[in-house]
Amino acid sequence: MTDIQQTLQQVFGLHDFRPFQREIIERLVSGGDAFVLMPTGGGKSLCYQLPALHRKGLAIVVSPLISLMKDQVDALQANGVRAAMYNSNLSAEEARSVLSRLHGGELDLLYVAPERMMRPGFIHSLESIRVALIAIDEAHCVSQWGHDFRPEYAALGQLHEHFPETPFIALTATADPQTREDIVNVLGLRDAQRFITSFDRPNIRYTVLEKHQPHSQLLRFLDKQGDESGIVYALSRKRVEEVAEHLVDRGFSAAAYHAGLTASQRKDVQEKFIRDDLSIVVATVAFGMGIDKPNVRFVVHYDLPRHLEGYYQETGRAGRDGLPSDALLLFGVQDVATARYHLEKSTNENQKRIELHKLKSMVGFAESLTCRRRVLLGYLGETLQKDCGNCDVCLD
Repeated sequence: MTDIQQTLQQVFGLHDFRPFQREIIERLVSGGDAFVLMPTGGGKSLCYQLPALHRKGLAIVVSPLISLMKDQVDALQANGVRAAMYNSNLSAEEARSVLSRLHGGELDLLYVAPERMMRPGFIHSLESIRVALIAIDEAHCVSQWGHDFRPEYAALGQLHEHFPETPFIALTATADPQTREDIVNVLGLRDAQRFITSFDRPNIRYTVLEKHQPHSQLLRFLDKQGDESGIVYALSRKRVEEVAEHLVDRGFSAAAYHAGLTASQRKDVQEKFIRDDLSIVVATVAFGMGIDKPNVRFVVHYDLPRHLEGYYQETGRAGRDGLPSDALLLFGVQDVATARYHLEKSTNENQKRIELHKLKSMVGFAESLTCRRRVLLGYLGETLQKDCGNCDVCLD
């Protein structure tokens, strides 16, 4: 058996671990549970992929993001790892093939959507297989305090009862202290060792502009970016189409991405962007989840995000290579009124209260007269000792 350093080099082509990766991997390999809070680009996926190759049996990765599954499975297969995914995008024949490989002991890692994972028949079929570890990715989805709460995800708390001897790892890039506790409780990870890295991404410059003539503001910003790669986020499909069309008319290499497009259209945009055949993607927030593109130089929020966790996660797609990058937010009071209107329509009073609290925090960040990084990190439970010197408030 090779040691984890050798596997890091021979399989993943890396020479050094990032902060906490070695400790997390050693914890899982030895059979212990772990809770991991690591920023976008911090190297979360290696924390379960590498241990999967050092424990006997099949490693299961539960993820709600089908685009992320595909990217990671493709990359693992290219590295010679026996990986597959099992989700609603597969044809009946493809699904049967994956299950055949699963029961034939031909897989090291299997990525599964939460809905598939929690089907009684699927859980029952796993009882005859040795499960090496279970990773719950995007773990904030299990918490009602999380920024992307999904009721079906909360059912994952039952997995510990079905696999009491299997080590679990829960991972997320964004969770305030309350959400962290909820994740640990819902998933039953009370003995899990917690690994929490800094949220600070000092290479990203945060700027907020009062929103007026947003088309012109966006064009002025993009003119300074040259031909660099970037993502522009908007809240509705209609707005995404409108902004993308506007940019193309002005000569920019841009395309729209949203759930209203066909799967092949979305895949085409995603692949062109990753290959640098396309400079700008105008998208709803679903785009970018799990996209490992290191040279995204800017992220623009054309509309106000609903919460700081989402804003942090989306801006974190810029500058994953550590080089200087920009995050621009266009902030208008009409956006706040629209967001509040949509939230007030919710019939779940408890969830409405949580979402309104999160919206209030987002507005507080946008209206802040002090260092934006301090406000952002403070919300996520981290204290910055001095002003960052790399946000619009600090620089102006």
